[in-house]
Order: sequence, then structure tokens, then C-alpha cells
Amino acid sequence: MENKTALITGATNGIGLELAKLFAKDGYNLIIVARNETELTATAESLKGQYDVDIHTIAKDLFEKDSPFEIYDEVQSKGLEVSVLVNDAGQGVYGEFTETDLYRELDIIQLNIGAYVSLTKLFLRDMIEKNEGKILNVGSIAGEVPGPWQAVYHGTKAFIHSWSAAIRNELKDTGITVTLLAPGATETDFFRKADMEESKILDTKLSDPADVAKDGYKALMAGEDKVVSGLKNKIQVAVSNVATDSMSAKSMEEQQKPKSK
Repeated sequence: MENKTALITGATNGIGLELAKLFAKDGYNLIIVARNETELTATAESLKGQYDVDIHTIAKDLFEKDSPFEIYDEVQSKGLEVSVLVNDAGQGVYGEFTETDLYRELDIIQLNIGAYVSLTKLFLRDMIEKNEGKILNVGSIAGEVPGPWQAVYHGTKAFIHSWSAAIRNELKDTGITVTLLAPGATETDFFRKADMEESKILDTKLSDPADVAKDGYKALMAGEDKVVSGLKNKIQVAVSNVATDSMSAKSMEEQQKPKSK
């Protein structure tokens, strides 16, 4: 029996890379997707040196709305079947909404929502034909609360949480599962890319991406609907479930505003 194949976006660093390692360790062939071809090649070589699996790289910029379709076409042209889809690639932008760049935020909406939706619809239709497959959507506890200083990012993750639960329900009578992974602030390059090195949230203890990936992988393999990674984050989500939106927004403002304020 041939190894199954997992496609992972954002697979060259952070949670995506740690997930790639877990899949490879369990014998999954990989299709890893990221923007930077040099980083992709280096990641593939590193993984091949550790695990006896096939690794395919696809360099695409998921800020571009056509990229998911090009990824799907490339996978099809190689004769590959995706057993597991991991939507991990995502970015944020830091600052008050009136001051942040609109075009950058529109790109982030495309990356954080558009790419997830497009890739899922394309590969899900193939999974439906086989009545088998797994999808892991990397959300965030940001999807549970309003986020001053990261209003658009929190909004995109709220979409991912709602949408993941909805399609999971639609697929309940099939052999396909949809799992949502909701980490908190994690030690990745997210903060550098979002220009938020001055945020107070960096004064808190950040989660280890390897630990987050393990939580997501375990939940995915068990067919669970959702996992909040980390005890501190579980507590924060539980509190947000009983707090008003205004209370939650005020709390997030205190956590995320610049250290100088």
C-alpha cells in the first residue's frame, strides 16, 4: 500500500514545519507549499534527510487569488492524491485600523480566508469522490475574541472558526473530517511579519510551535472537531465565552497594545 499524502501550506517554518515533521515521521508523503522557493528547497532537503518519504515542493504566493487553483492543477498534473489538507499559512498586520494599510489587509484577507476556502473546496471535492480525507484548518484563539490592534487578523480567524464548524457539520455523514486547531500566541515569525515587535503580548510566555503542532496532529488523527492548544489559552477562551464582546475587546487591547502605551 502506498503512503498517503499530506499537503501543507506555510510549511517552511513555525507550526506548519512542525506539522510536516509529524506527518513525515508517520510515513506520509508531503506536498509543502510556501512563497520562498529557496526556503522550500532547504526544508525539503532537511526533511528528506530525516524521513524516508517523498516530498514535493510548490512555490506559490497565496496572497494571489489564482494560486490555490494553480496549486491544485500542479498536484493533479503530478498524479498525486491528497489524503490530508493542512491550511496553515497566515499573516496579520499590527496597528490601529484607521492607520494600517488597506491593500496589505486585503492581501491578508485573501491569504487567511480566500486561500483556505479555495484550497478546501478544490481538494474536498476529490475527497468526496473517495469518501475519505482529513482537513486541518489552523485558526487561533484570536478567532474567539475581538482584537484591537489586530482587528482584521482576528476577524479572519473568526471566519475560519465559523466556516470550519459549518462544513464539518455538512460532512458529518461522510468519511471526511474537519478539525480546527486554535493556538494562542506562539513563538514563530508571525510577529515580525506583522510588524508587532513592540506589542505587550511579546512580554508573555509564547507557546512552542512543536507543542501546538502535536496538539493539532493528535486532534486531526482522532477526527476531533476542535482543539485549543495550551491550558492558558483554554482558560482564556472559556472566559471569553461568558464575557461580553466589549469586555473581551478591552482585555485584548491591554494584551496587544504597544509597550509604550
